[in-house]
Amino acid sequence: MNARFDLLAPKPQKLSPLEDQVSLPRSLTIRLAQDAQALLFSANWLKKNGHTFGIVSTITAASTGKAEITLDVDAAICPRPQSYRLVIGRDGVFITAGDAAGLFYGATTLWQLITMHAGDFGNIVLPAVQIEDWPDYPQRGVMFDVSRDRVPTMKTLYELVDLLASLKVNQLQLYTEHTFAYRGHEVVWKDAGPLTGEEVMLLDAYCRERHIELVPNQNSFGHMHRWLKHDAYRHLAESPEGIDHPFTPDKEPYSLCPIDPGSLDLLADLYDQLLPHFSSRQFNVGLDETFDLGLGRSSEACAEKGTGRVYLEFLKKIHGLVTERGRTMQFWSDIIVRDEPELVSELPRDVIALEWGYEADYPFAENVALIAASGRSFYVCPGTSSWNTLSGRTDNALGNLANAAVSGYEHGAVGYLNTDWGDNGHLQPLPVSFFGFLAGAYFSWNAASAQQPYAPDWPAMLDAHVFGDRAGVMGRIACDLGRVYLQAGDPLHNSSPLFWLLTLPDALPDHRQAAGMTIPRLEQTISYIDEVMEPMRWAQLRRADGELIRSEFEWVADTLAWVCALGVARLSVGLDKPVEEIGSATRAVLAEELGRLIERYRVLWTRRSRSGGLKDSVGRLTHMMERLSA
Repeated sequence: MNARFDLLAPKPQKLSPLEDQVSLPRSLTIRLAQDAQALLFSANWLKKNGHTFGIVSTITAASTGKAEITLDVDAAICPRPQSYRLVIGRDGVFITAGDAAGLFYGATTLWQLITMHAGDFGNIVLPAVQIEDWPDYPQRGVMFDVSRDRVPTMKTLYELVDLLASLKVNQLQLYTEHTFAYRGHEVVWKDAGPLTGEEVMLLDAYCRERHIELVPNQNSFGHMHRWLKHDAYRHLAESPEGIDHPFTPDKEPYSLCPIDPGSLDLLADLYDQLLPHFSSRQFNVGLDETFDLGLGRSSEACAEKGTGRVYLEFLKKIHGLVTERGRTMQFWSDIIVRDEPELVSELPRDVIALEWGYEADYPFAENVALIAASGRSFYVCPGTSSWNTLSGRTDNALGNLANAAVSGYEHGAVGYLNTDWGDNGHLQPLPVSFFGFLAGAYFSWNAASAQQPYAPDWPAMLDAHVFGDRAGVMGRIACDLGRVYLQAGDPLHNSSPLFWLLTLPDALPDHRQAAGMTIPRLEQTISYIDEVMEPMRWAQLRRADGELIRSEFEWVADTLAWVCALGVARLSVGLDKPVEEIGSATRAVLAEELGRLIERYRVLWTRRSRSGGLKDSVGRLTHMMERLSA
């Protein structure tokens, strides 16, 4: 039989094919060898998923009688944490693990083999194999942005957790600026569709069952503009009059003032409200991108002590708040490692530095070597490359995710946090990030697999384990649509040139966002998009949201093609001109087409996201439509 062991995701550490095959009936028994309650979740998970293929399972703890699948925990056989041994042979299927998490990971591997070898009728014939497996990174996480307008519904969050668990991810963070329902701070979150404490506790329990740690996340220094723009908080700002910053088009207060005692009072209140809803003992307090530090109220202190010293003193005070509440502090390491490397040795000994970078050539190795030499623990934090693009950046994501995995593993990282941001309205639909989630999970489980990131058959893996596409086309569409950024113009840092054409209606005199863009390239890009999407009609997604995924990718493709048409019109009059300089007849057609795309966007938004934030997000698109209609 054609055994597709190469499509297992993540790639197992050791796999030995055996000369045999095993036939599993559609009605089978799953035996729990010992400690039935500890093993029961994995058994029930297999039972529930089996319904997809018409498999009816009976779970038993009885030591006698026939059983097709046997689950056991034995640390003597699997001594590593989260490890398992899967044996498929003529005597049946046996999963032995070192702990409950390892047993679940063995079950996910078995389920992948079942999905790849189960037909629609008759018994399921599996290839005989012995797999011994364990993770290279003990903590393998995803950070999902819920603060750039798009806050997922609880149903969407549960589905995301299920996907990540099936890929052996064991940590989730929801990036938070203003989207938790803090008591007494309603003015900040009332229009954002925030998560409540009860919802967090429900999600935390759901994650724990699936061996995922839900880590609290609240930015606490920069990125506080959603708070500080309100009069009740403006007095705490470093620059109360506001600054220009990359995350909103308006001039706003941005960072907390580190020398104002009221800043710590606010954070203490937020932490006291947020943390009790999480079982995790870790806490990500952010502290990245403090653009205006030293430019406002702390300017004298920074001039006297140095900006880095003022930053470090505030970090230590926040560390005190975190440790007082029984947590270990995570923080983004960009300010210390990149700007003030001589201060790394003065960081509190128990912090976890989060070293982030999102380009394929980011110097992870150099930066994490500095942290490792200081004796501090650290994560590597690459990203899915989905934001500021609509369709992702497939090749950059692969290079970035692999680079982080190799560099972190070589220097002793304790974790790998794959970030998925929503800058500038979170316009990209969730399934655009599925490829990045898969690749990050793959590399963080087996770091050696990142040495050749282009070797795996990524489209086939997506079809088998993420999209469930029996026709085998959706994975290729997702990967190739994620290469549109290479077609339309020169590659850009952290974004796609078409994204900026969509969201920036004013003149682009330096052509930075549209470097290398020409009318022939844009016309060729439209043809490329058509070719990529042509097989969509054959897709057969075995998922409850299969039609929604199809609609989301069709919206992405249609919007990108529209942006190309806009680009042709803009190049015809010059990119140093605003869109109002385009001829009125062409503008009218473009505005009408964009209006239809916006209505589709609104509908798609409601399928996965809360209504709060939609007005701000869709405003990025309506702004362009209004300018075209002027």
